[in-house]
Amino acid sequence: MTRGLHRMPVLNLRALRAGTAYAALLAGALATPALAQTATAPAAQAADAVEEIIVVGSRIQRRDADGVGVVTTITEQDLKNSGAGSVGELLQKLPSAGVSLSTNGTQGTSYGASSINLRYLGGAEGSGNRVLVLVDGHRWVDGVGQRGFRDFVDLNTMPLGMIEGIEVLKDGASAIYGSDAIAGVVNIKTARDFDGVKLTAKYGATTHGDGQSYSTMANFGKRFDKSAILVSASYVKDKPILTTSRDLTRVTLVPVTAPGTSPNGLYILPGLSNNAYFGTPTGFATSASPVAFTAGATIGSGALADNAYRTASLPADYYNTQAQGIYSTGPSERWGVYARWTTDLSDSVRFKAEGLFNQRKSDQLFSPVLLDIGGSAGTIRGFSIANNQPFNPFGTANGVPTANALAFAANSAWRIRKVMTEVGNRDNVQDVKTWRIAGGFDGELNLFGREWSWDVYGLYSKNKIDTQALNGVNYDRLALGLGPNCATTAGCVPINLFSPMTAAQAEYIRFTARESNQTEIYDFTANITGELFQLPAGPLAIAAGVEHRKNKASDSPDPFVNALPTNIPTPASGSAFASNTTTTAQTRIATVGQYSLNEIYAEAAIPLLKDVPLAKTLDISLAARYSDYDTVGGDSTVKVGVGWRPIEDILVRGTYAQGFRAPSILELFQGGRQTSFQGTDPCNGGASANPSLPGCTGVPTGYNQVNFNLNGLIPGTISGNTKLKAETADTYSAGVAIKPRFAPGLSLTVDWYEITVRDAISSQSATQILNLCAQRAGVFCDLVSRDASTGAITNLLQGVLNLAEIKTSGVDTTLRYDFSNDLGKFAAVVDASYLESFKTTSPNPAGGAPIVDERAGKGDQPRSTYPHWKGQASFSWTGGSWNALWRGRYIGSTTDVVNAVKDAKTKAIFYNDLEGGYQFERYDTAISVGISNIFDKAPPASYANAPINYDIYTYDARGRYGYVRVSAKF
Repeated sequence: MTRGLHRMPVLNLRALRAGTAYAALLAGALATPALAQTATAPAAQAADAVEEIIVVGSRIQRRDADGVGVVTTITEQDLKNSGAGSVGELLQKLPSAGVSLSTNGTQGTSYGASSINLRYLGGAEGSGNRVLVLVDGHRWVDGVGQRGFRDFVDLNTMPLGMIEGIEVLKDGASAIYGSDAIAGVVNIKTARDFDGVKLTAKYGATTHGDGQSYSTMANFGKRFDKSAILVSASYVKDKPILTTSRDLTRVTLVPVTAPGTSPNGLYILPGLSNNAYFGTPTGFATSASPVAFTAGATIGSGALADNAYRTASLPADYYNTQAQGIYSTGPSERWGVYARWTTDLSDSVRFKAEGLFNQRKSDQLFSPVLLDIGGSAGTIRGFSIANNQPFNPFGTANGVPTANALAFAANSAWRIRKVMTEVGNRDNVQDVKTWRIAGGFDGELNLFGREWSWDVYGLYSKNKIDTQALNGVNYDRLALGLGPNCATTAGCVPINLFSPMTAAQAEYIRFTARESNQTEIYDFTANITGELFQLPAGPLAIAAGVEHRKNKASDSPDPFVNALPTNIPTPASGSAFASNTTTTAQTRIATVGQYSLNEIYAEAAIPLLKDVPLAKTLDISLAARYSDYDTVGGDSTVKVGVGWRPIEDILVRGTYAQGFRAPSILELFQGGRQTSFQGTDPCNGGASANPSLPGCTGVPTGYNQVNFNLNGLIPGTISGNTKLKAETADTYSAGVAIKPRFAPGLSLTVDWYEITVRDAISSQSATQILNLCAQRAGVFCDLVSRDASTGAITNLLQGVLNLAEIKTSGVDTTLRYDFSNDLGKFAAVVDASYLESFKTTSPNPAGGAPIVDERAGKGDQPRSTYPHWKGQASFSWTGGSWNALWRGRYIGSTTDVVNAVKDAKTKAIFYNDLEGGYQFERYDTAISVGISNIFDKAPPASYANAPINYDIYTYDARGRYGYVRVSAKF
């Protein structure tokens, strides 16, 4: 087995410095990580007893599915009634789900992917990397992304038609399934074999006239004498919702206190202040009083050039980037085919072969590039504009005498900020293809005089993404077009940044970054299960198995993006005012990594008592697993469960499980990459406004983060860490399940859980890093770089470390009642989760007591909403051919950032859905009409999530949504 790290040649010096500098910082310089986020779903139900079944959370076949683990089952009918257009949308509505990637909006890092994050325990940005996602009990390939591969399963790689049901185990299962199962397990169950054709079509749209969604599924099945074939084809298309289409998202909640970047530009041009030739006043075009171009004006020649410019001010120079075609929910198109063939090779041996192809196309539209360049000022430095540049209004080309002409040199503190509307809206485009082939044998054999079941299974799967980042700016060409060498360079187009550009100029500097990355998985498993011998209370059943797995990933950034510029001074040239950046695209070190492992496990179900006083039954389940990784070595985990029925109506259950998660390829090997963080800078207002924050020393008075970059987004670098070790966990759960015989159809479950993750692999949020720097200064500020003259953050370094401990606890409860009368069949479900605590404890780099961050009940960080209460309920009726359903969903209140615009609270919200349908006898045709969010509730406003003003991974801005669904069977 090969230990997995190969890195391609490093071309971008800044990215390299950022990626390696992190390892040189003190491990304790990072404190509490920003974790997780939220979602929502239909009424699910607890698993009922079924004949001879394997329920997720156990490999043992048994007749009693009322196991000691907390399992939620989502049926095929639940899938149909949910109104959801994807597996992720359905799972994210579960009360136990935390912040999960969704909506494909411009804000966030979904890039068209969808994840499930149970118990809020996934990594930052709702990645779900502590949830194990299986398909029919087997692993699925990791996801890919716009800016590098992922370390969690992208649920949008699964064609919807292949799915017949879902099981969710909400406690640790590493001893049974291995790494990644710390927060729980989601098992996707594929469609069963059948004869005939099943067709489903659905159309939906919001009452705002957008967000249209189309989906079709066609399943064909045929059973033969000893074999069966199933083919499923799915197609889903979702159209976008713009931020301008909803009141909440139209304008950022953060007040604009100074003129920001606009198409009219903000110009700081040394030499114009108190210039006698141009007749400008003192302070004109200085950093304190930048000037803007007057839209529609004509630049006068010679001394009249300055007349086209005026001191920028509000509201005249207010510009709303949110109104520039930005997606609140982006478009996505997915189609996929799944096929399975099974055959009986003998009376006791069967063979199965499976194949899948899925393709997703998605994109996110952003406002045009917010250019910020200059000589010794600006975000990207080292540019120069000669006094004879063709479009320099203060130069000789505009009739200014040589003695009076102004040049703007690379060592001069000039600066131009401008929204590049002529270049067009930036657009990130993804094309994701997923392949999967798998097959295996299963059967029965006789051992020790008893029947045993066995299976062997192998799979290979690959995820590959090709991305484009359209309408960026080529800084190298821009520098050439502004500089003195343009006239002597073939094909060069002189650039005008002082007034609107021509189409030819925009085309010359327009840049499209093209990149790709991929993930692969090879997996082989073998299992056996059966009854070893008979005990007085029943048979002792066991399961055992082995697994070998290899995961691989590679990332191929655009080589030109990572190359050093040739027309801008670089550090290699020794220039004090230099740039490593060739384009507006974010740099990233190309990376290839892999790891391999071998595992062995055993599980036992032991009946201790049966039909004795105070013990209708008493059962124990035991499991143990040993995992050996070529990256972090070996470790073992165990799980113990107890189920006690004092009487038939009551099951008292409890589990203890050890968890184990090896660091992913992404966490280990990811090269330094540029990114933009959403967060709040505590140094807003400058040092004078924050005298109690030592880390704000030197920040100029009046500094406001929102005036820099895109709506105040923070430029930064993310890096992997090859020194990581595996994280471990302890999960405790205890609960009761009640099914009273005097009330058939009534059931109540209440389960408490506590999960502690040690050596947790995580990173701080941008806000946490900034707060530590502001409050403590010193080593805490080593991760934050600022421009000394403006206070603007130029780079924030975020990496992964084994960050001490995460501890969460809470209670899940489900009440269900099914009954019938003369009016028909009724089913009522109430499902709720209470998050008691979500606490991260990290070492204090300054010494002293550890740093503790309690997140439960808070929503004061971007895309990190942790309400104490979440719940859903449903009430359904079926009478003859008619049916109706009501669904309700509740997300509790949380805190918000303290601010002057609204109260420091994000309000609770309750959604209501209705659906009705009719079943025709002919072809089992069913027609359903539904309305989701019937009262058109907008997400609660959140200052922490400006500029989009709501947590896109917890709520959606779709509003009232109507749909029609038709299905038939032939």
